[in-house]
Amino acid sequence: MPSPYADTIIVLDFETTGLSPDQGDRAIEIGAVKIDNGVVTDTFQELMNPGRRVNSFIEQYTGISNVMLSTARPCAEVMQRFAEFIGDDNLLAHNASFDKKFLDAEFQRINHNYQGQFACTLLTSRRIYQDAPNHKLGTLVDYKGLAEDGGYHRALFDAKMTAKLYLTMLEDIQQRSGMHRIEFGFLQKIANTSKRQVERLFS
Repeated sequence: MPSPYADTIIVLDFETTGLSPDQGDRAIEIGAVKIDNGVVTDTFQELMNPGRRVNSFIEQYTGISNVMLSTARPCAEVMQRFAEFIGDDNLLAHNASFDKKFLDAEFQRINHNYQGQFACTLLTSRRIYQDAPNHKLGTLVDYKGLAEDGGYHRALFDAKMTAKLYLTMLEDIQQRSGMHRIEFGFLQKIANTSKRQVERLFS
């Protein structure tokens, strides 16, 4: 069973051949960070071979070349290992609807179902950081003054920065709500509440 608390979670990020698995796009890299009781305890990163070439835009955007993918393990093999990594934990991503689509599609190919539910730092940030310039990951990292060392659009770096942002968000939610420990359900409630109504959750 997933933890009822928001501070035990798997933060994940995919790099992909395109925007939609429904159009035949595949994952080419997975990066993830395991958070237990508010502490990062493990990471997972692996390239995966989708069985076809990626276009030059994706190569330039991610820095992941066809040469790199040619020696990577097949998607199915990587996703089997990733299924073991996430166990029954809840899941989190920045713009989670995107990553969930690819996780669902790749897991469907190996006939695997996961227990956890998704949370989204993008949706949550729109509610609790309404004065941020925008809600892109890099903008929010700068907005909160979080240190960064690496480059975006690689899966593990993006997952690490999302995890940093998320832990900061949990601290801010704790301070505003007066709660000692945030439950996962409360986090989902924030994301599903309109911007105008969200302040009532903290009163």
